Amino acid sequence: MPAIFPFTAIVGQERMKRALILNAVDTRIGGVLIRGERGTAKSTAARSLAALLPHVKIVQDCRFGCDPDKSGTWCTECKERYAAAKKLPTAERATPFINLPVSATEDRVVGTLDIEKAIQKGERHFEPGVLASANRGLLYIDEVNLLDDHVVDILLDSAAMGVNTVEREGISFAHPARFILVGTMNPEEGDLRPQLLDRFALSVDIVGIRDARERVTIMERNLSYEKDAEAFRKLWLVKEDELSQKIARGRELVDQVTHTSRDLLSIAALTSSLNVDGHRADLVILKAARAEAAFEGRTKINDHDIALAAELALPHRIKRTPFQQAELTTEQLQERIEQLAGQSVPEDSDDESESKQDGEGEEKKT
Repeated sequence: MPAIFPFTAIVGQERMKRALILNAVDTRIGGVLIRGERGTAKSTAARSLAALLPHVKIVQDCRFGCDPDKSGTWCTECKERYAAAKKLPTAERATPFINLPVSATEDRVVGTLDIEKAIQKGERHFEPGVLASANRGLLYIDEVNLLDDHVVDILLDSAAMGVNTVEREGISFAHPARFILVGTMNPEEGDLRPQLLDRFALSVDIVGIRDARERVTIMERNLSYEKDAEAFRKLWLVKEDELSQKIARGRELVDQVTHTSRDLLSIAALTSSLNVDGHRADLVILKAARAEAAFEGRTKINDHDIALAAELALPHRIKRTPFQQAELTTEQLQERIEQLAGQSVPEDSDDESESKQDGEGEEKKT
């Protein structure tokens, strides 16, 4: 198998790469939908991100790659093993990259329980599905708009809850299912229903690069990769390692990132001024801003972090009129945040109270 094309060698498409990196720093953000024309490195970016992600510590011989340091997320089998032995051996593995076919059925995704064996022999037998393989990895869905809506619902529910529970005839089995969900699609082939579209935390619309010099760079790098994939990857190994280490440090730091009441008011004022429905966007912007701060090695978010997060969280949630600008830039969003904050936030509210999202203490990072 040839070496994976390096993530850092992808030309341009900075917004897409940022959305993927933020989800890698904090898998609780909820995934990213990449919409764009064919041949814009959508699948290449997803696969190459998984290749550079840090190795993860797992319970040895666990079919679901459970985290030995987070007993609250263990699968049913690991809980039973620990109850019997009071100790679980550990190992390390590379971050898995799972490609979900468009023809996937519900049973193929969630897994199946053997009811016949349970009735006849009194044994619980669970056959893992795609969600089990993708736990603590990256789940990639090409042409997600062509996938059955019910299956998309299941995937998005699992991505949000971090657990997959299968119940049949009074028998249940649960295992962790926390993964980076990456969906790609070509809008020319149809769109997702608005309800499903909103469930993707971040969204990026990309087009082919128009700058002639950058297009030449794309051709040159692809020819070099096709000539000798391993040699090409070695040329980018230093940058790949630097990014991998930066993501690993961000993962360790993200739960320490704090925000002020002014930050929360800035997010709420921004989404309200843009007539965004529901409250999912507010939560996504906060999580993505925290991931951005952690990725940059900081423990407090700022207006620029919020603007960068909003640029990714709002495109598929803003209702546009025919004459409205297609999208807001980071600079425009940051300017609007500062204006709204100045109008709506009293001076004494800009305290450094290190408030955290309600219930966040119960969440654990992967």
